[in-house]
Amino acid sequence: MPSTVDYKKRYEEQLEITEQLTFQIQELTHQLAQLKKMIFGSKHERFVPANNPHQLALDLDTDTPGERVTTDVKNISYVRTRTEVVPNAKPHPGRTALPAHLRRETILLEPETDTSKLKKIGQEVTEVLDLIPGEFYVKQYIRPKYVVPLSDTNSTVITASLPGRILEKSMFGEGVVAQVLIDKYCDHLPLHRQLQRFKRAGVDMAQSTIVSLVTRALGELGSLYEAHKRIVLSSGYLHADETTIKVIDEQKKGTTHQGYYWLYHNSEAKLVLFDYRTGRDRAGPEDILKDFQGYLQTDGYVAYDSFEKRKDIRVLNCMAHARRKFVDALQNDPARAEAALLRFQKLYEVEQVIREKKLAGKDALELRQKKSVPALHEFKQWLTDEYQKVLPASVIGKAIAYCLPRWDKLSLYTTDARLQIDNNPVENAVRPVAIGRKNYLFAGSHDAASRAAMIYSLLATCRTHNINPFDWLKDVFERMHLYTTTNIHELLPQNWKKREKLPV
Repeated sequence: MPSTVDYKKRYEEQLEITEQLTFQIQELTHQLAQLKKMIFGSKHERFVPANNPHQLALDLDTDTPGERVTTDVKNISYVRTRTEVVPNAKPHPGRTALPAHLRRETILLEPETDTSKLKKIGQEVTEVLDLIPGEFYVKQYIRPKYVVPLSDTNSTVITASLPGRILEKSMFGEGVVAQVLIDKYCDHLPLHRQLQRFKRAGVDMAQSTIVSLVTRALGELGSLYEAHKRIVLSSGYLHADETTIKVIDEQKKGTTHQGYYWLYHNSEAKLVLFDYRTGRDRAGPEDILKDFQGYLQTDGYVAYDSFEKRKDIRVLNCMAHARRKFVDALQNDPARAEAALLRFQKLYEVEQVIREKKLAGKDALELRQKKSVPALHEFKQWLTDEYQKVLPASVIGKAIAYCLPRWDKLSLYTTDARLQIDNNPVENAVRPVAIGRKNYLFAGSHDAASRAAMIYSLLATCRTHNINPFDWLKDVFERMHLYTTTNIHELLPQNWKKREKLPV
């Protein structure tokens, strides 16, 4: 009997299976590369193009060149000879000078020879930076008592009052309280390690004591945090992001709850706000931003989608997140990924010029309109064309699919000079929390996580304003009892920097 096998059909089926397996291999290879990068590799996203580095580069300082005309051509012959090249080495600037404000301990070293009859012609000065470990000391308030006679039979006793303190009846001074908080929330040193350091210095403190001290101190910052929150949310432009925090929950035995810090960053005034929520749903941002009006920049997470329906909020997305997708696709489709990254590079070169020349307002907006807007239009067309040539489920396909629906929100930054190209300011504020998570692992409760959000907000704002957080926090604890809700905002980091001498 003649064979009835349809070899063409089988061949086509085999081709389809091969294509599926090839795609699966590419997908698994990409996942393996990402896992290796997470475990062993660097997480930077630097991109150095393999081809001409000046391709798509901006020419912002020169006019557009016309057609080149060759006026003369000469054949040049030369003989290469070996010569010794002596580089023009720059003179070494020497050691960095030690800070002038540090106390100097002078040690005079005289020669062993008798110098009493010799003439001094100068001196050699050598400075060495040294350290004495932090010192605990005791403030001892002595208040004499005096008898004041009121009559022949009556009298009263008077004595001076103790100075006002934020933590009344506490045996720990404001310097100790401030240092404990800075060590934990700024330098990420867990409390049990602080106790070990205290013990080496001769101060033995119970775990419950230091935990109670932190709880009380953070509780006193509540009114300052509320004033800070009102100011941040009253701005017209916010960056938003979120990060995880593990929290001990009494209802979850043997495991921790996955909580979230939602961050809001006012890049114009350099203010950072942390808001703790038990989940990552839209309820958190919708609650805290219910009265917000203006621009809201996000990474495109779906929890922010509801704000697009509000007429008083304009949502824009983060170009760095879009670029990151193509960095991940470099191994999957290097040709297209590199072409896209070169286009991102062109957009960021405009922003670099704005920073270097300190352009603002009309000047910055004009440069974006002249250079960035045409580049964005060209980029979008390239993405549209290339998307039809790639597999939608591939890494490069997902990267393009992420950008195209968000392109208007990715390009919105070119319409207002205040806006930034990406969400990097708020992402920079997240990084210290990530370091802290590795050290203290979890928050003791949901209330503890909320209190931590308060101190994180204030310390992050100190960092953006280049303020020494210990100096600020110690001063706040010493003076906070003198302020009310009407003027408590004067103690906020951005205002404290302007008024170093606060009223007593």
